[in-house]
Amino acid sequence: MSVHVVDIASGRAAEGLCLSIGAPGAAPIAEGCIDARGQWPELAALSGRFPVGVYEVRLQVAQFYRQIGVGLPEIPFLDELVYRFGIGDAQAHYHLPFKITAWGVSCFRGGA
Repeated sequence: MSVHVVDIASGRAAEGLCLSIGAPGAAPIAEGCIDARGQWPELAALSGRFPVGVYEVRLQVAQFYRQIGVGLPEIPFLDELVYRFGIGDAQAHYHLPFKITAWGVSCFRGGA
């Protein structure tokens, strides 16, 4: 399991963006922040915690943009972004490369 987040509005890694991952409705399995390379490095060591099942990555998009000084409306278009996905093969590598702005997101399964 790996996650990469790029702020395509600036063309840089979304360094400092906080996120979590876990099963829907359950406590997070892991929480962390994106580093200067756009990665969540601590997640790789936790790959054994993700058997076959459904998971959610929760990205704190509005909080990130406010931290870097982007003026957002009181009610932002993207606040906490919840991306639900399934793991069908616990032995396979699942890579989630997010491309974000304050107004949109793109993600697909990489590492297949």
